[in-house]
Amino acid sequence: MAQKIVTIYTDDLTGEESAEAATHTFSLDGVTYEIDLGPDSYEQMLQAFGPFMHKARKTGMARRSASRGTSARPAEDTAAIRAWAKENGYSVNERGRVPAEIREAYANAK
Repeated sequence: MAQKIVTIYTDDLTGEESAEAATHTFSLDGVTYEIDLGPDSYEQMLQAFGPFMHKARKTGMARRSASRGTSARPAEDTAAIRAWAKENGYSVNERGRVPAEIREAYANAK
């Protein structure tokens, strides 16, 4: 018996089939999303995000894999930032992630 497998790419926004649909990833408030879009829908998404992207600060490249085994920021940087934050009146926890606004203030103070 012969078997034929057909893959149909569908634009998640329009529901239309498209041979040019591709998966795109974006993050918002710490949640990463994936969406499959054709070229027209992708352009529409870029136009919608555009004004926000132009005003936003880049925080680095997105991680490709969680299994890298290395931290994006060395521990000594975090310790130095925590110490600086406490000396400058910021409230920062002893453990966990240092908030972006504190990291930014530390970077601007250097």
